Amino acid sequence: MYVVALTGGIGSGKSEASKLFANLGIPVVDTDVIAHELTGLDSPVLKEIHRIFGADFLNADGTLNRAKLRTHIFSNADEKLKLEQLMHPAIYQKALQMLQENEQKLHPTYQLLVVPLLFESTRYQSISNTTLVIDCDESLQINRAMARSQLSADEVKKLMLAQTSRENRRNLADTIIDNNGTVSELAEKINEFHKKLIKTCIVSK
Repeated sequence: MYVVALTGGIGSGKSEASKLFANLGIPVVDTDVIAHELTGLDSPVLKEIHRIFGADFLNADGTLNRAKLRTHIFSNADEKLKLEQLMHPAIYQKALQMLQENEQKLHPTYQLLVVPLLFESTRYQSISNTTLVIDCDESLQINRAMARSQLSADEVKKLMLAQTSRENRRNLADTIIDNNGTVSELAEKINEFHKKLIKTCIVSK
């Protein structure tokens, strides 16, 4: 099983990049998507969030009020740790299960594992063969995140501070794809990366 771990700061273009990999036929396991699925209505994880944090963080229909919980944990380090201790192991186990199932059913040349906080812990290092960072200028990150998520510039900056620095991501990356241009330009760069990696994987098998 060959796994490319993809990461990048908020607004860098991780989601667009993962779509482009999927269009190339590469199985994509996205930990953000997993996190949303694990906290769906009536899920065991959502029930634990209710137990730990209280009903104030649920909407009237019983779903998770993600914006309210995000604001709460960013202003309280202890509460943030409680959520991480609940969520991170569950996300990791589900991601590992999905990678293994893809390997058994699809036999892909490689898989893409999208982890926004890849370099903030060592959790995913043992299952990643190489790391790919999608990067762009910080001003562009802020503008993209504001447009996508209806967040204010200050809110985006707080989220950026909660992640490892851009410099650190670039230093730790095996490969960096700069995403300061158009989607078409990003697609060209990903196609080039894909072609080189396919050759590498075929040779190594």
